[in-house]
Amino acid sequence: MPELHQLTATQLLEGYRAHSFSPRDVAGALVEHIAKWEPHINALYAYQPDAFIHAAEASTQRWAKGQPSGHLDGVPVTLKELIATQGMPVPGGTGLGEQALATEDAPPAARLDEDNALLLGKTTCPDFGMLSSGLSSFHGLTRNPWDLACNTGGSSSGAGAAAAAGFGPLHVGTDIGGSIRLPAAWCGVVGFKPTLGRVPIDPYYMGRCAGPMTRSVEDAALMMTALARTDRRDAMRLPPEKIDWTDLALDLHGLRVGVMMEAGCGLPLNEEIRDCVEQAAKQLEAAGATLVPLAPVLTREMLDGLDNFWQGRQWVELLKLSPKEREQVLPSILAWAEGGARLTGVAAVQGFQQTMAMRRATEAAFDKVDAVISPTTPNIAFPAEWSSPTNDPSQPFEHITYTVPWNMGEQPAITINAGFSRAATSLNMPIGVQLIGPRFADHFVLKLAKQLEDRLALPMQRPTLPTVN
Repeated sequence: MPELHQLTATQLLEGYRAHSFSPRDVAGALVEHIAKWEPHINALYAYQPDAFIHAAEASTQRWAKGQPSGHLDGVPVTLKELIATQGMPVPGGTGLGEQALATEDAPPAARLDEDNALLLGKTTCPDFGMLSSGLSSFHGLTRNPWDLACNTGGSSSGAGAAAAAGFGPLHVGTDIGGSIRLPAAWCGVVGFKPTLGRVPIDPYYMGRCAGPMTRSVEDAALMMTALARTDRRDAMRLPPEKIDWTDLALDLHGLRVGVMMEAGCGLPLNEEIRDCVEQAAKQLEAAGATLVPLAPVLTREMLDGLDNFWQGRQWVELLKLSPKEREQVLPSILAWAEGGARLTGVAAVQGFQQTMAMRRATEAAFDKVDAVISPTTPNIAFPAEWSSPTNDPSQPFEHITYTVPWNMGEQPAITINAGFSRAATSLNMPIGVQLIGPRFADHFVLKLAKQLEDRLALPMQRPTLPTVN
């Protein structure tokens, strides 16, 4: 049997029901495990082990009496730093400006608290959540557990590292252009971006979603039983819907799956990733699906337009800081966002219009297919100290080309681990494959991912604790 910190949420709940172990046992094992790993990877913010153990004691008492409360009672969980929790600041990766304490839990935090999940702590993110990197002027550098010299990706960098290193089974990230799926792929875990509004979030914004980051599709589905409950604070939320998220059975016969190997622009696709995605697609075909070659949905004009629009959006945020505070923001963020100061109103509107073009293109893709399979990332790994896979502020989004269209189009998308690199330059680093479905088909995407996960049947691999010299 795996060690307690390695168990999935589903296995933990089964163990609690059978009285094989208690939330107290799990919490103790987890605190001990984190003490060994956290100095190496720096995944956590506001980690409070005493409060965590105290909550585990209360959960243990409920299970001992046969009176658990909520679907996740006693299951450890982390929240990305950007998700507000009452009584704590939201540093936004920078810690600059007015650091007021949050007066209430944001919707994902509130839902998990209602189900008595045990909050282990918050997880790190880069400045303003605007880098796909583990680099932050406030949190410092978060490293990839598979290789400390490699980047986690971001902006849910701490969540990806925590999930991979075994800091409990359940983690919540946020995603506006790939910030759940990219670090999940580079860290070898599952990352699910739901349809916009399926998981209420505050503050809400076009394309911004919260979703599970876990070590199994089954756990991601289990998390959705809590996260998908409605919350009026999100004016973009979907109407409440009764979904049995834990039912993951699916017959693939008759399904048409589009295979989108090229992104349309951005970094060239690594050949090992291409091979992994092709093999994953063949697994779906062997299970009864029909594969359909699919052209890219993204164009250079779309990506550059979004870049302009986001530069303007980020510059507005930087203007809220004093000149002295702005100097403390990561140089790569400043170098990129300063373009927003020179952006004309016409150019900003033209950039925003490209998000509408992405919506049209992504929605049209499902005229021909029921689902899409693609790479999640174009590259396997990049240095931990870099701000992005290009490390070039003038080319900040060349790596999000497989993920960002589905944010603007609002379709649900998930990444799962599809294998590990054999190349000497990235040996044993994870490779992700992405599955996308039509808007609102979140449950279907999780079912499809579960079928692929089962058919890939990868041998259980976990990062090895770094050797201290």
